[in-house]
Amino acid sequence: MASLQSEGSGDVGFSEILDELAWNFTYGAQGAGNGSLSGFWYNRNQTHLFGALLALTGNLVISISLNIQKYSHLKSAHQGSQKPYFRSILWWCGSLLMAIGETGNFAAYGLAPITLIAPLGCMSVAGSAVMSVTFLKENLRSSDLLGVTLAFAGTYILVAFAPNITQDITARKVQYYFVGWQFLAYVILEILIFCILLYFYKRKDTKHIVILLTLVALLASLTVISVKAVSSMVILSVKGEMQLTYPIFYIMFVIMMASCIFQVKFLNQATQLYNTTTVVPWNYIFFTTSAIIAGIIFYQEFLGAALFSSFMYLFGCFLSFFGVVLVTRNRENEHLQQSYIDFGQIPGKQMLDKIQPEANGQTYGTLPDESNSTKSPGREKKDI
Repeated sequence: MASLQSEGSGDVGFSEILDELAWNFTYGAQGAGNGSLSGFWYNRNQTHLFGALLALTGNLVISISLNIQKYSHLKSAHQGSQKPYFRSILWWCGSLLMAIGETGNFAAYGLAPITLIAPLGCMSVAGSAVMSVTFLKENLRSSDLLGVTLAFAGTYILVAFAPNITQDITARKVQYYFVGWQFLAYVILEILIFCILLYFYKRKDTKHIVILLTLVALLASLTVISVKAVSSMVILSVKGEMQLTYPIFYIMFVIMMASCIFQVKFLNQATQLYNTTTVVPWNYIFFTTSAIIAGIIFYQEFLGAALFSSFMYLFGCFLSFFGVVLVTRNRENEHLQQSYIDFGQIPGKQMLDKIQPEANGQTYGTLPDESNSTKSPGREKKDI
């Protein structure tokens, strides 16, 4: 505690941290951030707005990259090309844009609160839906228009009423937050829930989507905490306040990498077992909720927030959640084409069953064993 109260290179004492937190969250005070886009709020939160702009841009770039990669796959399939997708220049352009978008998101976490940046992932889903209609000529549904509208409205509301805490996340602050009783209690509870779910996943072989995405969300809470810590310390180091010499930086970096790897493992399992239109919206809801809780507990981003501002923020999140669900709902069913021939409609042909691919299957249908042949009008068996 004594080390926290002594001022080092760019570090402030713990009492000053509390004073700063109290000042940032006096929503009812005149001139303080009251959850609206007032002039004073804008002047105090230019860094937050820049971080939000980075996150919005990064998510839109990610949606562009996904559509470019999808277009490269469609183009190769149309041309009948047999070369691997990673030999396509178009696919690599999409991968490069993906890396740029993720870099923007990484930097955004270092500039703005987690509770502001995490919900903005809805713009990636909404932007992808708009671009797929514009460039990939997919069908435009009324639910898409409503979903995109709700996503944009929710984004504006949550940006306007997100907590306006302003603090530089230094290594000393991360160390203090890391050993705080709130975070320790949260981690113990999270580990307990994770172990219970892992028991059902491994021992009972339960692969329900709720279990898989809850495992992803629990890991995501550690990911966003570590990403914000690493990003903030890197940004401060670039500004001249060296933070990379503290061991906590490398601890957070290891946590960030490990949690990301295991997140991908469980998320891939979910996408293999369930449709993308089911995984994407629920993963976004689970991830965002987990990230918001992590930001509130670890970085205390809602400390002293006004009730009205908190309600409007949650309402904005709800609109974003609902918009993502509407955009992704039944989207895969729009692409199911009847690329098979119903033999029962061919004159002179008789069949006991139809050869038809299952909607969720990976192979084309086959006739039952007893249907390998049928009788012609002359009662002669002919192979179909």
